[in-house]
Amino acid sequence: MADPAPYYSAHVFCCVNERPEGHPRGCCKRKGAEKLRNYMKARAKELGLKDVRINQAGCLDRCELGPTMVIYPEGVWYSYNSIEDAEEILQRHLLKGERVERLMLQPEDKLPEDRIAKSAQ
Repeated sequence: MADPAPYYSAHVFCCVNERPEGHPRGCCKRKGAEKLRNYMKARAKELGLKDVRINQAGCLDRCELGPTMVIYPEGVWYSYNSIEDAEEILQRHLLKGERVERLMLQPEDKLPEDRIAKSAQ
């Protein structure tokens, strides 16, 4: 039996997990993730992205790199920190099918320093 057709062309999971104040790994919510997710959801609607679903998620286990999101079906991970970052992901990834390489996370990225070192190369 074949898989059923997907409900959405893209499904975006935005971490809004909250940890106690002072937790060594931090959390996306304290880094503004809820505001960013709300922006993306409202903006996707404004842009007419009817076949794109923006959801909040619990911990995606990239807390140190947050706020983070993952977009399926591609499985592309992003770290985004501003409305401008969120808008760029909406415009380039979700509207044009491109990637925002400067915001993409790689499996080996564990700490913010990993991304800084990678971008300096």
